[in-house]
Amino acid sequence: MINQVRLRLLIITGTFFYIAYYATAADQPLWSAIYLSSAQGTANVIGLCLLLAGNSRLVIPRDFSDIYPRFKHLPPGDFRKMMRLGKRYIAGADETLGEEGAPVDRLVYIVNGSAHVRKRGEDFKIPSGIFIGEVAYLLGQGSAATTTLDKGSEIISWSKADLDAASVRSPRFKLALEAAISRDMARKVALAVAPGDMRAR
Repeated sequence: MINQVRLRLLIITGTFFYIAYYATAADQPLWSAIYLSSAQGTANVIGLCLLLAGNSRLVIPRDFSDIYPRFKHLPPGDFRKMMRLGKRYIAGADETLGEEGAPVDRLVYIVNGSAHVRKRGEDFKIPSGIFIGEVAYLLGQGSAATTTLDKGSEIISWSKADLDAASVRSPRFKLALEAAISRDMARKVALAVAPGDMRAR
């Protein structure tokens, strides 16, 4: 069983029956077994509450609630952790997000607006709703292209150092981040097959 909520409910139910058995199976209640089962049951109840809280949309930061539908494949708790590390703002002027071949120090998501990309001598425009610098971030290499954000575009920017530190502290966060990036990369590959469409980076 991979559904964590159902699994914990099943364990808690089983713990209840264990306690009932230990209380009635012998002439005197088996207190040591009852105490141990109660402690295990309490731990699972706490774990269930934390799990339900992490899956509740109530934990989504208000400043990012409007874009959660774009990341609905992520549990609200993982989305919250990811967004808390980011900085959301509107570019007051054209902004260079990365230089081809240069080290990448941040990951960017375009919320609204667009950006221009220059890669291997070719120029093309990319729309909103995608990550910038995700390939370089995952592979730990230089930027695959030079990307310039258009003035007035809105983005979320994450420091690579902050993301790396959070990934080390929490394997779950690392999986959530990689899942978000992987879906973005899959979308780019799907759109890249048609001439004139957005190309994969």
